[in-house]
Amino acid sequence: MRFGITQSFDCSYLPNQQEQLLVYAESDNQLAWRYGQLIQVGFRRSGEQIYRPHCPDCHACESVRVPVATFRPSKSQKRILNRNQHFVVTSAKSANHLYYPLYEKYICARHTDGSMYPPSSEQFENFILCEWKRPQFIEAYDGDTLIAVAVTDTIDNGEEHQALSALYTFYDPDYHSSSLGTWMIMMQIEQAKQQERDFVYLGYYVEECQKMSYKHNFFPYEQFSGNKWHRFDKKPA
Repeated sequence: MRFGITQSFDCSYLPNQQEQLLVYAESDNQLAWRYGQLIQVGFRRSGEQIYRPHCPDCHACESVRVPVATFRPSKSQKRILNRNQHFVVTSAKSANHLYYPLYEKYICARHTDGSMYPPSSEQFENFILCEWKRPQFIEAYDGDTLIAVAVTDTIDNGEEHQALSALYTFYDPDYHSSSLGTWMIMMQIEQAKQQERDFVYLGYYVEECQKMSYKHNFFPYEQFSGNKWHRFDKKPA
């Protein structure tokens, strides 16, 4: 397999840090299958690109996944499930015209300090969509109003490895009290359970980045560190 290394650029997670990416450089008709291999060793997808952080002096980004069969919601997560049970959850195979306005509202309210601001429809499509791995979209509605979308990749490597990968979730910031971010992860876990999949990948955890802390709230979870997956069944004392 061939890989390339990007130029350094400002880190998306830590201030005053530079970031480099290791990028999968092959172009063949087996990219979806290959991604199913690479995600197991810490890679992610952004648009058409398969990448992993490859910073010379920093190893803060560590992939996190939830073992579906053994996940148990906490007391606070159970309260979120009960509080949101009147919302309707559906699944779609393609994006629709309602997604971008909701994404724009979310980014402008929650992530004005990040690399996705200011949002644009072109940036949205380049980040979310992919020809070789068409995502599914888990939608949440309050009546007729779209309030959340979880963009989710399906990982299939035969019987060897089947999972869902949470690419990105955006939601209506007016529903702050509904904890839609946490709830949509649980909806992805539930869908993975129904499909008898092994894991839900949550992306990278960065200890010093507060916005990433939620990924340690789903137990048990596994974290990829030192080229191995380490399991955590409860919060450290």
